[in-house]
Amino acid sequence: MNAVPDQQFFATVPVFTDFEDVTDAGNYRPLPDGWILALADIVGSTQAIEAGRYKDVNMAGASVISAVLNAVSKGDYPFVFGGDGALIALPGSLEMIARDALAAVQIWAEEELGFILRAAVVPLADIRREGLDVMIARYSASPYVSYAMFSGGGNSWAERQMKDGNYAVARAAPGTRPDLAGLSCRWNPIESRHGEIVSIIAVAGAMGAGAQFQQLVTAIVAIAAEQGRGGHPIPPEGPKLSFSMKGIDREVKVTAPKGKRFLTKLFIVLQLALLSALYKIGMPLGKFDAQRYKEDVAGNSDFRKFDDGLKMTIDVDAARLRRIEKLLDQAQAGGIARYGLHRQKSALMTCFVPTPLSRDHMHFIDGANGGYAVAAAKITGKAVSAASVTP
Repeated sequence: MNAVPDQQFFATVPVFTDFEDVTDAGNYRPLPDGWILALADIVGSTQAIEAGRYKDVNMAGASVISAVLNAVSKGDYPFVFGGDGALIALPGSLEMIARDALAAVQIWAEEELGFILRAAVVPLADIRREGLDVMIARYSASPYVSYAMFSGGGNSWAERQMKDGNYAVARAAPGTRPDLAGLSCRWNPIESRHGEIVSIIAVAGAMGAGAQFQQLVTAIVAIAAEQGRGGHPIPPEGPKLSFSMKGIDREVKVTAPKGKRFLTKLFIVLQLALLSALYKIGMPLGKFDAQRYKEDVAGNSDFRKFDDGLKMTIDVDAARLRRIEKLLDQAQAGGIARYGLHRQKSALMTCFVPTPLSRDHMHFIDGANGGYAVAAAKITGKAVSAASVTP
């Protein structure tokens, strides 16, 4: 594996297409020696959730991915979106670039969104010295996009270290802006069609991530699959063309500095008007096909993943949800798993679209009223009262 050039590592990881295989150890490969984990999350996201700002929280979390990938010229590197933060695995040769990108995101999130973002760069060597690892699998969500799955316990250890103040990234100068090209948050919350949007996090319990935990994950995924399309919260034809002006304002903050935003906002509004017109008349414009784009939005979404545990934001009916909860309760009582589950009426989508003419645009899914952040808090016993999302 070490003979493979760093920039080609993720491309060499075998692709699997059935999410049910996410616990198959044969799908995972260890990160090469010398790599790092670049990660960040929001301090005090609980207060932002209670204030109804979870869409801002998601934007800040996705900005970590956008900033780092743009800084490394959008190389094909493993990453995972966690709702109020994100993690990217990179070769050690890119450490300084990653540090600069994370430092810039910290300042941007503070100055534009009012969030304190903690960030860290953790060497893989330190993770392995703890007897843990970072193993990567590659799940193909569609023919155009594949997402990294992570196991081995390394990501969880790195996150704990970051929260304890270790491996911290030095702050950038005030006014520093990251390159967030392609990051957008235009869509309104997407309502449930089957019952409820449920964000689930299930991690191994005292018995470890052995066969019983793997069987639990497989069973939960199978129940969700009964709903059709794995419980995907986005319709197969894509979301409704319902755009949020507040989402446009967020994107303007991404794209342009203060004092230079009027024309940027006007351009985005005109883009959306054109998209709506093209969709209604069913006619492509050059290489851009609005209907195909909407369908790709659904196909390319990351509504389920594995990051040292199962994370899903799914649309399920009451009967299937009861069965899932029963499995989780039994597993928790038996020391097989610890879990957090949070119900809401709609899902959120934050997008990374380097160019709408290419079909590899990525869409990060979370629950609209606290999602993964509330589910994670429930694992630790934290009380979080989720408010209505501000579109």
